[in-house]
Amino acid sequence: MLDLSQIAASLLEHREHNPHHVLGLHRTPQGQIIRLWRPGAEQSYLEVEGKIVEAKNVDPNGIFEYRPLTDITRRDYRVYHTDGTLGHDPYSFLPLVGDMDAYLFNAGCHYELYRILGANFKSADGVSGIHFAVWAPNASGVSLVADFNHWDGRASPMRSMGASGIWELFIPEMKEGTKYKFEVRSKGGKLQVKSDPFAFYAEERPKTASIVFNTEQHVWQDAAWMEKRKGLDLNRPINVYEMHLGSWRSYGTEFPNFRQVAVDLAKYCLEMAFTHVELLPIMEHPLDESWGYQVSGFYAVSSRYGTPEDFQFFVDHMHQNGIGVILDWVPAHFPMDEFSLNRFDGTALFEHEDPKKGYHPHWHTAIFNFGRKEVTNFLLASALFWFDRMHVDGLRVDAVASMLYLDYGRKAGEWIPNQYGSNFNLEAIEFIKHLNSIVHQRFPGVLMIAEESSAFTGVSHPIEQGGLGFDLKWNMGWMNDTLRYASKDPIYRKFHQNDLTFSLLYAFSERFFLVLSHDEVVHMKGSLMTKMPGPDWQKFANLRLLYSYMIGHPGKKLFFMGAEVGQWSEWDCKGEIAWYLLQYPLHFGLRELIKDLGHFYQKESALWQNDFDWRGFEWIDFADADHCVFSYLRKGEGKYLAIVHHFTPEYREGYRISLKNAKNVREVFNTDSEKYGGSNRLNTSVFVDIEGFTINLSPLATMIFEVEYA
Repeated sequence: MLDLSQIAASLLEHREHNPHHVLGLHRTPQGQIIRLWRPGAEQSYLEVEGKIVEAKNVDPNGIFEYRPLTDITRRDYRVYHTDGTLGHDPYSFLPLVGDMDAYLFNAGCHYELYRILGANFKSADGVSGIHFAVWAPNASGVSLVADFNHWDGRASPMRSMGASGIWELFIPEMKEGTKYKFEVRSKGGKLQVKSDPFAFYAEERPKTASIVFNTEQHVWQDAAWMEKRKGLDLNRPINVYEMHLGSWRSYGTEFPNFRQVAVDLAKYCLEMAFTHVELLPIMEHPLDESWGYQVSGFYAVSSRYGTPEDFQFFVDHMHQNGIGVILDWVPAHFPMDEFSLNRFDGTALFEHEDPKKGYHPHWHTAIFNFGRKEVTNFLLASALFWFDRMHVDGLRVDAVASMLYLDYGRKAGEWIPNQYGSNFNLEAIEFIKHLNSIVHQRFPGVLMIAEESSAFTGVSHPIEQGGLGFDLKWNMGWMNDTLRYASKDPIYRKFHQNDLTFSLLYAFSERFFLVLSHDEVVHMKGSLMTKMPGPDWQKFANLRLLYSYMIGHPGKKLFFMGAEVGQWSEWDCKGEIAWYLLQYPLHFGLRELIKDLGHFYQKESALWQNDFDWRGFEWIDFADADHCVFSYLRKGEGKYLAIVHHFTPEYREGYRISLKNAKNVREVFNTDSEKYGGSNRLNTSVFVDIEGFTINLSPLATMIFEVEYA
């Protein structure tokens, strides 16, 4: 005999793990019975076989019963929801989380977890609706709160799926656009209202409700691109335009829509010869000023810029124009806002309990517990979601160094060594290997890129050879050395030639990405333009030289937006690129340089075909520090480019380049061209003999020569 008063109390207090065993349609010795849970109601009605009938109040807290006159099925009756709509009874359906789903999740290898947890369109017994599921293993009770039940945490208790820690509830006939959260009561009695960690869409900040959205309704038009991508390798030009979606260009609103940006950006990338765009995180985040790096929704595009389908249009349109899309992805940490992942079920669920492992002192954020299988599964499935549902072409994994080291950003005594006494985060390393392995297995041809600033060995080496399995690694050492050198007055550069040549000692130890990213033009570091020494003409010449040096150096390329117009101010996430500067000849010339460099780079296979092979690079002369000149060969299949960089503002005639057996040498690019704002001191003819060739050194310029051998 059921004690209905006790059950009602447990429902009210969020202590009922299985409301379905009481509520819904049940068979008893006295026949069938329908029980409804309507806390606070005095009357309750339902529809049985097409007739409206009244249920009997059998407990003052809100349990009602009705006994059908004949045997019925769950499809023969409907109930009134608290919003007054009539629909099938949520508590009459069997669980939709299967045993295998739960097993794979707890084992950390459910690679399509986003089809199980969160809010998904599903059908049960021929009835369509939304299936809600959330992981909260230490909760005493979980309820669905939403606009359809007036955000009443008493109204829709969820069912526990036992040891898996999953709670679920199927709501028949629910429509897209429903706003919802989960009300979670900890075993200690604390009640929290949480956004869905697996939500595909959310309200625009400062609101935080999750929104039901179907991410499988977009009709993709990029089949040719997706098929071609499967066969891609790294022996190709990769020239990336890094951008912050909200501050690229003003569209007259606080934030542009993905669709608006897609049309303009695709045209711009084609004009400027960028092969990919890389977006600063577009996952949902509460704070604009974090630029998206403090993520609260690891499966949701930020509603600032539109819906998930708007983003799918963005990717689709870029693909149809031959442009790849790379996303910044942030598995290293998450913000500690109460509505999000932090202490989700009242315990340190996604993070570590001990702040020495679970709190990030640099960013005042929580660190994921990479030793917990369900947590790594959450992150693995997030990465796979963006490749699967959103068709993206790569992930740039942020702050990898902070994941690899237990003492990252910590002083002595503020961190806990691993089991072997060292500072390596063994669980994070295993997660990264798992991540790269499964991504490449399921989505061949996509790029996994590490922003990793330490000397950790093998970041971009294959996993089977002891590496982490990334395709590419940001070359932070090259960036720091290069900017340090470029910012010096030319008169002192001869004492620092090593800053530029040192990178070739390790250039082929990893597969490197050369980056001039957003990180270099924020936090009072100044713009790239203001880093350059000398009067204005030298600043522009230095920038042209810097960009062309990057193009010539082995490694793939990345420019942050605004680099092409020569901004004087730091990047402002609330503003836009200073496009107005293009009315001035030097600024316009700088953009023309980057455009022509991009097209030249894509055309010349010697600049990318052997980026990660020492046989694609050969020094000609790196020792002429007195004149701040160094020269080298880039080599492709049957193609040879001699590249000369001159880092002083002097014009020097009759400079000798030692290169034996050259038959013909022709200048094919010079950053000193008047088209780019230079002095136009070009090498229209080059004297060649058996020992080399003679040129004139353009001031603060890169000169590129096509070489034919005898």
